[in-house]
Amino acid sequence: MSLSLDWIYYAISWILLTWHSAWDAIGVPVGAVIGTNFAWILSIIFLVVTVRVILFPVFVKQIKSQRAMQALQPKVKELQEKHKGDRETLQKEMMELYKKEKANPLMGCLPMFLQIPVFLGLFHVLRRLDPDKQNKTLYGWTADQFQSASQAKLFTAPIAGKFGSTAEELTSLGANGSTVKIIAGVLVLVMIATTYLTSRQMILKTGWAEDPQQRMIQRLMLYGIPASLLISGAIFPIGVIIYWVTNNLFTLGQQQWVLRKFPPPVTAKKAVAPAASRNPVQPAKSGGLFGRGKTAPPAPVKAAAPKVAGPKPGAKPVNNPKKSRPAKRQG
Repeated sequence: MSLSLDWIYYAISWILLTWHSAWDAIGVPVGAVIGTNFAWILSIIFLVVTVRVILFPVFVKQIKSQRAMQALQPKVKELQEKHKGDRETLQKEMMELYKKEKANPLMGCLPMFLQIPVFLGLFHVLRRLDPDKQNKTLYGWTADQFQSASQAKLFTAPIAGKFGSTAEELTSLGANGSTVKIIAGVLVLVMIATTYLTSRQMILKTGWAEDPQQRMIQRLMLYGIPASLLISGAIFPIGVIIYWVTNNLFTLGQQQWVLRKFPPPVTAKKAVAPAASRNPVQPAKSGGLFGRGKTAPPAPVKAAAPKVAGPKPGAKPVNNPKKSRPAKRQG
């Protein structure tokens, strides 16, 4: 029995059409301005806003779980040292530790996993925007809405077009192949860059995990997913790439706000150098985007009192003239 995803397609279509009607009511031009149908572009952008508002509680849980995982790193390292070479026992002990401390290693990926159905739904809906389609009223669309969306463009490139569109698909959409490839190619590069930055931002703020599984997930999100987009981006409609880029920009802003409001705990360093071998004053870094910040000026050091030199060995004692004077007699 196959799992039907029609409910996702209906939900995505409803959100898109609702926002499009809202922009139309506000007065956003439905026709193309500067080769762009802003009402449809804004509908895709605010589809992201709608989804992210719904998933915000999950995002907060993700941050709390990452904090819990970070606090457990010293205990995880102790288990790794204790059960070195015994992978099975190590995994068992770590799962018991996570269960006891109510930490979930997979929670860090949950918001991304929950957005996959939305991404697939939008991909399916936009891929259907072909004027030659017979069933134009599928998923709650009217024929006029379908026709309007199929003609929607971003700088003259249709939102249903993609970098890898065939000549037949481009002819059906009435699009110029070179224009579609340029717009789609630029958007794919922006999508890759913003995907990398969202993962980099979080890792720089929370640090690399000690747990090998967590570190592997971090490397996958930092390098693997952006690399895969270089190939898979060719099959994404321009509208889907707009959704992805907008979602990444939203994530960057949301993560920066959360990390500033709830900064990660400061962990003690593994080794502390002797006091004599290190500078007495270490400049501190203030928080900033991606962990960069201004270096605070060093605290002023009080000048030490001058030392009084003692008499050299063998030197004659110097008489105090006040003490050498004879005392005056009274009377």
